[in-house]
Amino acid sequence: MGSGNWSTNVYAANQAYQNANGISAFAYSDGGATSVHADLDPKDVALREARDSDEHPESLAISVLFDVTGSMGTVPRTLQTRLPDLLGLLLRKGYVTNPQIMFGAIGDAHCDRAPLQVGQFESDNRMDDDLGKILLEGGGGGQMRESYELAMYFMARHTAIDCYEKRGKRGYLFMIGDELAYPSVRKEQVRSLIGDDLRENIPLEALLDELRRAWDVYFIIPEGAYHTADGRLRDFWREQLGQNVLYLDDLDAVCETIALTVGLGEDAIDLDEGLAHLDEVGSDAGKAVSKALTPLRRARGSVAESSAPSGLRGDGHGPRNRRL
Repeated sequence: MGSGNWSTNVYAANQAYQNANGISAFAYSDGGATSVHADLDPKDVALREARDSDEHPESLAISVLFDVTGSMGTVPRTLQTRLPDLLGLLLRKGYVTNPQIMFGAIGDAHCDRAPLQVGQFESDNRMDDDLGKILLEGGGGGQMRESYELAMYFMARHTAIDCYEKRGKRGYLFMIGDELAYPSVRKEQVRSLIGDDLRENIPLEALLDELRRAWDVYFIIPEGAYHTADGRLRDFWREQLGQNVLYLDDLDAVCETIALTVGLGEDAIDLDEGLAHLDEVGSDAGKAVSKALTPLRRARGSVAESSAPSGLRGDGHGPRNRRL
């Protein structure tokens, strides 16, 4: 996948058609679906691939996976309406030349109908189609955990990205949620939902070490979600990901936050330049984005002043570069 190019005009035309005809952007879920759409089902998927091509010679993989249970069910709707903001910043401002974006959704493998949904890496408007196929679960088990570890397992073992395989450049993985992961990937859940036959469970720490070989991993915690104010949430993800936990005051700023994080990671901008770009395009997300990313800049700056080569630490926690 990953052919074609994003068109804001095509997006706008599709939105206008849906509005005029009373069609939901999430027609699959809003139409009463109760199971994972066949196109997003991870069962027996060998790989989701972000590959180079003549059209996109230096692809960059970006994956956005979000909790769709409980109070987080509004996240995909927000992403869908703000897609032009994300793609506009990445492309028009030159943060990335050939982004290939994959959307997916996370639930609870212990109790939900759709614990994991994964789209394709796309460069054109088909990424909007994938969003529209997501089942908005709305459930959750009430135990302050979701199966983020199952999504991370899929990303570690069922994706292939040329940016890493050919150029040694990690892709970007953003997870958006307000709960904890389970402490390990359970072999029976992997067998049932993905199809792999594991000999034993995989501890979360070991899985993260594997995942971070090819992916820079971020966790976005939006304000107003059910568990946002719970200190256990922040402590848990800070322990797993350190500086790469982003606290976002305004969910409407999620696309801008992702775009600027990628722009910073690619050394295309510094934070002040990125905030100026938001002003240029008339976005009111600057304050929320600045608050979310300033601690990241501060943490990375301290690493950049250390002796770590190219600003990177060997465990995959460090930044790609020093320009923040």
